Amino acid sequence: MTWTSDDLPPTHKVTPAGWFRVVLRGLALAILVFGCLVLLLLVRLIERPLFGQGRPVTPYITQFVCRSSFVLMGIKYTRVGTPMAGAGAVVANHSSWLDIFALNAAKRIYFVSKAEVAAWPGIGWLARATGTVFIARDRSQANAQVGVFRERLGHGHKLLFFPEGTSTDGQLVLPFKPTLFAAFFDDALRETLAIQPVSVIYQAPKGVDPRHYGWWGDMDFGTHLLATLAQSPQGGVTVVYHDPVKIADFENRKALAAHLENVVRAGHSDHS
Repeated sequence: MTWTSDDLPPTHKVTPAGWFRVVLRGLALAILVFGCLVLLLLVRLIERPLFGQGRPVTPYITQFVCRSSFVLMGIKYTRVGTPMAGAGAVVANHSSWLDIFALNAAKRIYFVSKAEVAAWPGIGWLARATGTVFIARDRSQANAQVGVFRERLGHGHKLLFFPEGTSTDGQLVLPFKPTLFAAFFDDALRETLAIQPVSVIYQAPKGVDPRHYGWWGDMDFGTHLLATLAQSPQGGVTVVYHDPVKIADFENRKALAAHLENVVRAGHSDHS
């Protein structure tokens, strides 16, 4: 399901000076992303036979790319709070494709995505290369998902979910879908797993539509990417890490989803 708004999305127009920034920043980003992707795949050739799903080296490459991308785009990055140590799950609100960079920049994580993304041209390939976990959002697949989560958590991975199920204009936090938390209430995970809620807040440049960095509905990715690269001056993004909670402290998935939603929404409001 895709979130839509009654208001028209921002009009992303690129000026002649903006096109110069698009070329300059786009070229730098392409070299960074695809150069490091080649490096990641080469390292993975050694890493995979030795560690399987364990990835002791390649996540550092992904983190370096995401941190550097904000520098190249001129977007200010601010982290508040401390990412939890050890394996576990992370949940965050979802506003834009920029969330991938924002959430990877502070801590090495692995996104949990719907299975269809694996088949998307370009994006699916990048997602597979960086260790994304693909799941079918079907209750009949719950047991299989538990097995996948246990394996990845056993390697010390942090698995990140977007419980809203869609991206927004960045101005609000949608209700969290409780069904996404069902697998965590399995006996194999419930007693030991912790989840950390994270709020991601975008600050648009002064005088620019506050929804500038949001990407939702039927907005075209290419157009949004160009507008982001062309923008000057840029705004910023703040990533707020809240205290982790234990699954075992909650009676059911609905109670857990409601608590996490409230924490993420409060953090979003406090830093907007």
